[in-house]
Amino acid sequence: MVSPGSKGWIKKYFDMVDRGQIELNNDAPKEIDRESFIHAALGRTGIIFGFPSRLHYAKDLNDSKWTTEEKLKLLLFESHLFVYRTKQGVDSLNSTDFVDSLVEFYGKYNASSITKRFSFFLKESVEEKLESVLAKRVDIKMNLLDNKFWVNYLNNVFIYLDVILFNDFLENRKASTLYNYDEMAMNALTAITLASFSDGAIEHQERSMFKVFLASANLSDLQREIVEERFEKGGNFKDFTDQVETNWLFKRFLFDLSVFFIFANHNAAAEEKEHLKKLCEFLKLTDKELNEGLALTEQFIINNQDKIPFLKASSSIEKVYSSLTKRWVKILGRNKDKLAVELKQSKELVSLIRKSTTSELTKEEKELVKTQFKDIVKSMPSLAIFLLPGGAFLLPLILKIIPDLVPSAFRENEVDKK
Repeated sequence: MVSPGSKGWIKKYFDMVDRGQIELNNDAPKEIDRESFIHAALGRTGIIFGFPSRLHYAKDLNDSKWTTEEKLKLLLFESHLFVYRTKQGVDSLNSTDFVDSLVEFYGKYNASSITKRFSFFLKESVEEKLESVLAKRVDIKMNLLDNKFWVNYLNNVFIYLDVILFNDFLENRKASTLYNYDEMAMNALTAITLASFSDGAIEHQERSMFKVFLASANLSDLQREIVEERFEKGGNFKDFTDQVETNWLFKRFLFDLSVFFIFANHNAAAEEKEHLKKLCEFLKLTDKELNEGLALTEQFIINNQDKIPFLKASSSIEKVYSSLTKRWVKILGRNKDKLAVELKQSKELVSLIRKSTTSELTKEEKELVKTQFKDIVKSMPSLAIFLLPGGAFLLPLILKIIPDLVPSAFRENEVDKK
């Protein structure tokens, strides 16, 4: 069993991979491009929101005794590994090359203004250096007295920026991309500010959340003053820099954060929904990407309402679930006829969807669902999200929607008049 709280956990992790105890499955659907695959797959883990709701590869390990910090540290490592493997495009893994690439990345990252806390000791092995860096990247320090909601959530919630930058690094191996962290963090804090102000007022909970994100950013005193003043007085889209136009993964991150801040503590008001629409237009995201972003963020809130302190205090969970359900009813409704035709040919698929509401599907059953959904996706690209890792979370929701969309042949206990 790997223990991310002790030294040597990276070597142990790869040993478990070699023994087949951890499977590195990167089966990306052909209908989805690489960056969309990265965003959707890692979005299931919670790392986009700085919370480890589940690991990506080692999701079957018993992590009940791990701290949130240990889970997030391993999730950050797995997210880097996932990005590396999607870039390499091969089934085999050269763990040495991956570790060396990541150490090189953080070594050049070490030259930027935010990483004075990274230190490389000559006596450490390459893996131990990486373990030390990942531990420091996850940790933040802040005043607990001002953030009661977050007493169990004191980790770096901007950790996903490391993943975005590592992806850029693998693309061109230029150290210049690593100087973008401060600018990225300030743009992200701007997105949070605009989302908080979109209904005309900042709530106490939004203020507490903002402080945690600000602490995670680790900005200079001057930069911190700028974003704090903007948070108090408000801002506009002109406060974003040109950086937001050049990186698709970063655009999606900004949108996800905005949705998160709006939906985390209340149902979205009309002006907040309008803000999200305008933000998508500004970031040049499509309606499909808007709906995917809303679904991903809402699903994260629903799945983690009992795990994250401030979500426990939220009274909007039922409204969020209702919103998510209505969104998928709308998406499936557009393809009602096509979906009905496809499902007519696969009663087994409907049976498995029904089974998923009461028990966990086996590995073989999940693979069967995935295979049969591939045929549907070819005619309905908007459903490609089902083929991504974790896409099965929508199966119970589909069963709720299906009775209104498919012929009577698929409804239990209904007489076939023919």
